Amino acid sequence: MQSSTTLPSNNRIEIADVLRGFAVMGITLIHFIERFSLNSFPEETNSFFIFTDRIIWDSVFFTISGKAYCIFALLFGFSFFIQDNSQKEKGKDFRGRFAWRLVLLLFIACINSTLFPGEILVLYALVGYVLIAVCRLSTRAVAIIAIILLLQPLEWGQLIYALINPEYVMDAGFDGPYWEIVNTAQKEGSFLEMCKTAIWTGNVANMGWMILHGRVTQTAGLFMIGMLIGRGRMFPNSEKNIKLWVKVFIIATLAFFPLYGLAGTLPDFIGREEILVPSTLILKSLSNLAFTGILFAGVILLYYLTRFRNVLHQLAPYGRMSLANYLSQSLIGAFLFYHWGLELYLHTGITVCFLMGIGMFLIQLFFCHWWLRSHSQGPLEWLWKKATWIKIGKG
Repeated sequence: MQSSTTLPSNNRIEIADVLRGFAVMGITLIHFIERFSLNSFPEETNSFFIFTDRIIWDSVFFTISGKAYCIFALLFGFSFFIQDNSQKEKGKDFRGRFAWRLVLLLFIACINSTLFPGEILVLYALVGYVLIAVCRLSTRAVAIIAIILLLQPLEWGQLIYALINPEYVMDAGFDGPYWEIVNTAQKEGSFLEMCKTAIWTGNVANMGWMILHGRVTQTAGLFMIGMLIGRGRMFPNSEKNIKLWVKVFIIATLAFFPLYGLAGTLPDFIGREEILVPSTLILKSLSNLAFTGILFAGVILLYYLTRFRNVLHQLAPYGRMSLANYLSQSLIGAFLFYHWGLELYLHTGITVCFLMGIGMFLIQLFFCHWWLRSHSQGPLEWLWKKATWIKIGKG
């Protein structure tokens, strides 16, 4: 039996907005130092910038890469639970509306992908239907399914097959040639040429990369865990929840270091690529999940237990407008770096790109605080909500 899922219907859970804001901030910084999937950098000759470029690249990717997306996925599942539970309490079934909401998200994502062929919302719109499939199952059943998905079952299948079949040769990734076409359009194409290339080739390249790197099953599992966080009422400030998040922080910390260390040492012991590649992906995926647990629980504990709450509180408006922030940074970033815009990829190193990302975040943060003084939602969030609840037929 499920525990009570009654939640306040008229109050936002601010820690969820803080975590969402933290995730989108991290995603923005990653996108900027990657030049929005255009990994082409001018040759740096200044020794200081060579040093800072390396420090920033290694530290940001170690701390944020993959983890920010994991937090974003958890909160996507949590948001589904909030909406579904609210409608259930009114005696209504939200699943049909959520299916329509995902159609709208796919439309938004396709527009965004013409600007930035490396975005995540197409995946969310497609994978989100798993929440409809599992939301009426017991907590135990959902947890089991989620754990299986997070363990990378496809990579385990490939690994086992390689072990029992010594003659198996792994195919090269099919996304590489597509990315070459996309990168050429980013560097040389006009705005319309970029859009034309990105809407199909870019999405094929991006989805191919996600499939090959285990992001599809991982995202589905994280959606479910996020839903269970809501079902278990794990966000409100209570002694029980604080103890829970302390345990999560400790367990995640203890798990991360051996997983991360083992993933780095595997090439020294495994020479066969067909075994090494899936083994490394499994360990890196699990180590990323462990570090996500450290960040996720760490932010919650800082928010509830320390004076740092006043700083984290500033991220809540940014999280409330996460869709608007995500889409606007794609448009601005593409204009800054691609050929059809200012073409700054030719002139900006990693350090400068990182500083530009911080500037982008601060501008968006200021706008969010200003906007929400007189509005209850961001402009795109409002449009998505209105379109979700549009009346269909006579009903």
